[in-house]
Amino acid sequence: MSFLTLDGLGKAYGDFNAVDSINLSIERGEFVSLLGPSGCGKTTTLQMVAGFVDPTRGRILLNGADITRERPEKRGMGIVFQSYALFPHMTVGNNVGFGLDMRNVTRGERATRIAEVLEMVRLTGLDKRYPRELSGGQRQRVAIARALAIRPQVLLLDEPMSNLDAKLREDMHVELRAIQKKLGITTILVTHDQVEAMTMSDRIAVMHGGRIVQTGSPFDAYEKPESVFASGFLGKTNALRGTVEQLNERCAVVRVGASVMKVPHGGRRFEGDVQLYVRPERVALTDSSTGEATLQGRVTTCLFLGNHWMLQIETPLGTVRASLPNLGTVPPREGETVGVHWSDDAVRILAEAAHG
Repeated sequence: MSFLTLDGLGKAYGDFNAVDSINLSIERGEFVSLLGPSGCGKTTTLQMVAGFVDPTRGRILLNGADITRERPEKRGMGIVFQSYALFPHMTVGNNVGFGLDMRNVTRGERATRIAEVLEMVRLTGLDKRYPRELSGGQRQRVAIARALAIRPQVLLLDEPMSNLDAKLREDMHVELRAIQKKLGITTILVTHDQVEAMTMSDRIAVMHGGRIVQTGSPFDAYEKPESVFASGFLGKTNALRGTVEQLNERCAVVRVGASVMKVPHGGRRFEGDVQLYVRPERVALTDSSTGEATLQGRVTTCLFLGNHWMLQIETPLGTVRASLPNLGTVPPREGETVGVHWSDDAVRILAEAAHG
């Protein structure tokens, strides 16, 4: 049996289903991200797990026990909010020890745990400061330390890094993941940031319209999208419309404009109109005069992003984006004609009518 199970969990507000019968099993020590856009139901799901929102239907099982109607403070969960929710009139030490006070932990044990978690989040010696005297990253660490001080069975993270600048957010991804692995604590992260989810998670649950539309490892969720929504939301992609002309044992023969592509179908059956997806990093440029190119096109935009270049290329099939690694050379300039190429294995196929 899984350590944490959401069994048909749903929340309705009148006729509106904010969360629609979610089923999700999480193993002990696993880091799972609920990833999706605003309004998809991910925060409501987290709040039901935390006990702040009562489910309309379904159950929440923790280590085999039904905690669906258990009070939040009885669930043994640590929570880090988007706003950190620190008490401004309390010192760092008292903020971290707040949950311990509520649990009547002895003074000696309280001091030991506060020292342990402050060392863990690299805030040793700052226990006498107030939140206003800390940077954004330090305040976030205090919130994490407070959640960990109670030694929770599950750590819940509600977009905890959205208020940090890009560089600090990237650093915190690494630090928080290292802490989670060291403690082996079961963790659920709510985020709309695809990079954050892919960086930190063992598994990602992609949510849309109150439902989980795909679960899998970051690699599988990115490389093997199971829906039109998941393909477009998780990273950048090129979408092409085509028509299946033939379905072979290993691939579908798809006509896209004047081109014919052989696309691996993974054992699924397709017919009629379909959508093809190619990630920009799988698009290569070739000399337009050679026969290697899948398409020819004209570069309309060329953006330098440090470790890579992002090009937009107008082709007979529409705009194609290509992400080229920065190898110290300058890519084709805007206005140049180039050949555009990708391998058959780089293409993913989904039924055009698929939603979610």
